Formats: sequence, structure tokens, C-alpha cells
Amino acid sequence: MIKLSFTPEIINQLHHERIHHSHPRVRQRMETVYLRALGISHQEIGRIMRISQTTLREYLQLYQSGGIEALKEVNFNQLHSDLDEYQEQLRQEFERKPPATLMEAAQRIETLTGLRRSQPQVRTFLNKLGLKRRKVGQIPAKADLEEQKTFLAEELEPRLAAAKANKGMFSFWMRLILSCNLSWAFSGVLSVSSSRLHLVGNASMSWGLYTPPLYNW
Repeated sequence: MIKLSFTPEIINQLHHERIHHSHPRVRQRMETVYLRALGISHQEIGRIMRISQTTLREYLQLYQSGGIEALKEVNFNQLHSDLDEYQEQLRQEFERKPPATLMEAAQRIETLTGLRRSQPQVRTFLNKLGLKRRKVGQIPAKADLEEQKTFLAEELEPRLAAAKANKGMFSFWMRLILSCNLSWAFSGVLSVSSSRLHLVGNASMSWGLYTPPLYNW
């Protein structure tokens, strides 16, 4: 067991750095040691942080050897990026309004910092900030019931009556379907009785804007 001691000031500093530090790995270290300072068991810390016990001991030993300043050291074999000094500003910007595409993120980075980066570089930088892609879904459009009622009352029913009077019902329906691009998606029964159109069950429909004049076909 690694023996550590924490003052109230150290605990407050750990709490601050685990939220506000610019590097995600440092924030993870601070969070881990902060939980340890609160007296949470190593097993529970590993479960919360989703890290191995080996990594947990590494973080605690790092703090033991050099305190909070040692936790802040990031010695990765990576080239320094000019964007690093803008990390916190860009994180806040993208958390406030997440970009929809890498192209949008690159444009906003260039606007805010004056630094132009390729999309692969932007992807690497966003991952470095701890930002992840989010999946989105589409909400299906709902049928416009009022528009349907208006269409039935002002368009279909008068034409049905006129077609019946001219004894061209079959030809009328064929031409109307082809011209108006009328499509029905329903879970019910569609029937034509006399001059009225009846919908039974749940039904929705869509149609084109063009309706040809009624001729005696």
C-alpha cells in the first residue's frame, strides 16, 4: 500500500486541476489522486476511472515522488503543436457548440487562432482534447393532417364527383395518380365509395404540387 498524506489545500488544488487542466492525461492523473485523497479504495478508483491497478499505482507513485507538479509533467514523444496554447479556449468553444464535421472544426480553429490545419491534424487535436464524435439520428417527418383535409375537400372530392358524372372514373384515377405523383403509406384500408374517399386506420400521404385540370377523358 502506497502511503500518502493530503492537506485541505492539496485536495482543493487536485479538485481544480482535475477539471481545468488543459491536458486530458493530466486531468486523469489529478482525478485519480483526488479520489485517493477522499479515501476511496484502489479497486473502486480503478473501476471509476477505468484504469488498471498498475496505472493507478504509477499515478500515486508519481504524486508521492514529486507532488502535484509531477502529475502535470507530460513527457510524450510527440512534436509540440502551436495549437497547444489554445487548448482550453478551443475546448470551451467546441463544448459550447460542437462542430458537425472536421471541415467545420478546421475553419473555426483557423478563425479563432489564425492557424490552418488539415482535417487529419484536426481529428488528432480533437482527440487530444478528449472530444469524441457523437452519433445523431433523424426524426421522421409527420403528416400534415390539415393539408390532407384541404386536399381531400378541395381537390379530390370535387374531381371524383366530376369524373363520376363524366363516367370516366377509371381513366380519371389512372391519370390523377400518374400526374400528381400520389403515394400512400398506410396501415389501414383505402376504399372509394360513390364520390367520397374513405381512410380506415392510420394513414399518411404525400403528393406533388402540380394538379392538372380535369378533362373529359
